[in-house]
Amino acid sequence: MFGAEKGSADKLDGKKLSIGMVQGRFNEGITNALAEACKQELIALGVEEKNITHVKVPGALEVPCALQALAESDKFDALVALGCIIRGETYHFELVANESGSAVTRLALDYQLPIANAILTTENLAQAMARQDEKGRDAARVAVEMANLLDELA
Repeated sequence: MFGAEKGSADKLDGKKLSIGMVQGRFNEGITNALAEACKQELIALGVEEKNITHVKVPGALEVPCALQALAESDKFDALVALGCIIRGETYHFELVANESGSAVTRLALDYQLPIANAILTTENLAQAMARQDEKGRDAARVAVEMANLLDELA
């Protein structure tokens, strides 16, 4: 056992953390909103703005490559993947959703670094818009909580 469970306020204390965000530009209206909600929540959780690195890439398939570069820099306590994949008429949706999702998970495990995955996969634009703010905030909370948890377990 690792002792008594810390209070939820401790788990969401971002004061000492450095967070990297990687945003896919495809469906940029949605991903800009995701990124802004995430950044504002990180700041609300105590992460200093100077300790938030925000990188943009073309789309969801490119997000893992940038996440890997950030992970290899060894400068971050957690990372956040931001993107938006909206179903179209072809198999491309499944390919992009599956490959980006599995790559994000693989990187988190390989680098033992929390990566909050907020790459939205929706049926249409309305679903993406309905989720953009909440999922951006959720990603920030996941990144902070998991960074603190892994620090505690180390």
